[in-house]
Amino acid sequence: MYKTHNMKLDHVARNICRELRKSQTRAELLFWRKVRNRKYKGLKFYRQYPIFYESNNYESFFIADFYCFEKKAVIEIDGKFHDYRKKEDEERSETLRSLGLKVIRIKNEDIEFDINGVLDKLSSQLNE
Repeated sequence: MYKTHNMKLDHVARNICRELRKSQTRAELLFWRKVRNRKYKGLKFYRQYPIFYESNNYESFFIADFYCFEKKAVIEIDGKFHDYRKKEDEERSETLRSLGLKVIRIKNEDIEFDINGVLDKLSSQLNE
């Protein structure tokens, strides 16, 4: 995405991403094993990737669970916590879409119980 001019914000984002990579969920780990090193459709995915944006002259960032530059796609792996954050998740998705990004949400349990089915569906979503 775009590089922030705020070096402090960039540093904060990098540190948070590092910590999130160390404590990924089981579903994130399963997904990562399938997509890392261009294993999935030859696409490069980044995990816990900061996406910077500006709104009302205020710089901020979201951390995407996974990001694919080639497809301009953010992949969000949602656990039960997200059942209570629907409004916030939709606002976040809207901001990401306004940056020209595709947002794909996948539930933890779908990955844990049928990762191959998830990857099949993901293929068509990435090509829409």
